[in-house]
Amino acid sequence: MRALITGAGGFVGRYLLEALSAGGAEVVATGDGSAPAWLAASAGAAWAQLDVRDVGAVERVVAQAAPDAIFHLAAQSFVPESLAHPRETFEVNALGTLALCQGLQRLRARGLDPLLLITSSAEVYGAVAPEAVPIDERRPANPRNPYAASKVAQEAVALASWHAWGVRCVIARAFNHIGPGQSPRFVVPAFARRLAEIAAGGDRVLMVGNLESRRDFTDVRDVVNAYVLLARRGVPGEVYNVCSGYAYAIKDVLRELILLARVGVEVREDPARLRPSDTPVLLGDNAKLRAATAWEPAYRLERTLEEVFAYERARLVSA
Repeated sequence: MRALITGAGGFVGRYLLEALSAGGAEVVATGDGSAPAWLAASAGAAWAQLDVRDVGAVERVVAQAAPDAIFHLAAQSFVPESLAHPRETFEVNALGTLALCQGLQRLRARGLDPLLLITSSAEVYGAVAPEAVPIDERRPANPRNPYAASKVAQEAVALASWHAWGVRCVIARAFNHIGPGQSPRFVVPAFARRLAEIAAGGDRVLMVGNLESRRDFTDVRDVVNAYVLLARRGVPGEVYNVCSGYAYAIKDVLRELILLARVGVEVREDPARLRPSDTPVLLGDNAKLRAATAWEPAYRLERTLEEVFAYERARLVSA
């Protein structure tokens, strides 16, 4: 396989590149800046600068790479950031996808017809009553924040491009994914980082948001494996949940991390960390993904949490 990744410099991009390279794929990684330092260690990978909002740049870079599949990771993916900057979120997530699809439409006339994997989000489902979970792909979208709305728009653009222009789009709705190296803006690495600081002698007060929410967590390595399988076996025009099928309370995840850190902490609720439109439970049904690809998760949550905490502790020591 020849593959192109947009937004490859982010958390998921590195793991996806590793998975593709391990499978023998030739990979062109792209982003809107210079190549990340870790790319040099990735055999068989090249880097190209690409602003996905630029149709001409999309057409040029994709034509040069001539990929069999494009993994579209480029996005603004942090919900609080979307609340502060909704227009910028839509420009990247929705209009960037439109530009990418326009570029692919033009290239189809030149004999290039790669499959486009759209990485969407379970945030599109919005608030779902506990009795209505697990959520399958037939559930209507009900976005509750600008990020979720931008992902609904992204999916609509992709599906319209498939029906109107024949751009072969497959949509992967990823639920919460975690792993070593994730930004501490997200809850699990944020907890792990603070606990590593406490274990090193820092202030024992840990500020938290809503600990009662329940989330469907999947290791990022299992997520990218699902993406690769969908690029090979997914049906254009179809949507697939990428999730573990289990929901974990945030308080239980925090408790596990505290046990790993082996420290005493004082947990305090911080009103500033509470989202006005937080979803109580987000739990997915992955039956469609399994049926299409034979995907199976390989990482248990306990192992992932151990590796996340170890990463944050090592980062603190080397700082």
